[in-house]
Amino acid sequence: MPECKSLAEVRENIDRLDRRIVPLLAERAGYVEQAAGFKATKAAVVDPARIEEIILKVRHMAVEEGMEPDLVEHIYRSMIEAFIVFEAKVYRKIKPEG
Repeated sequence: MPECKSLAEVRENIDRLDRRIVPLLAERAGYVEQAAGFKATKAAVVDPARIEEIILKVRHMAVEEGMEPDLVEHIYRSMIEAFIVFEAKVYRKIKPEG
């Protein structure tokens, strides 16, 4: 990663990365939406074992990339929580309970 010469350059690069990240988040949301259809119960939307599996995997990826694993874990836990809320909403829409 080249060193930026100004705050404006830092911001331009962050904006460039956001243009790549948001489409990936949209794609991930599409898969989360599909997952809701495979869940037998609303309780199945939250899978603690799967969450911990993801966290362990991304922490290792962070280390491989020379990034702080605690930062990656915090980001992913926040993202997963947001996707859980989204999936629960989708689940209620496609499988209304009572």
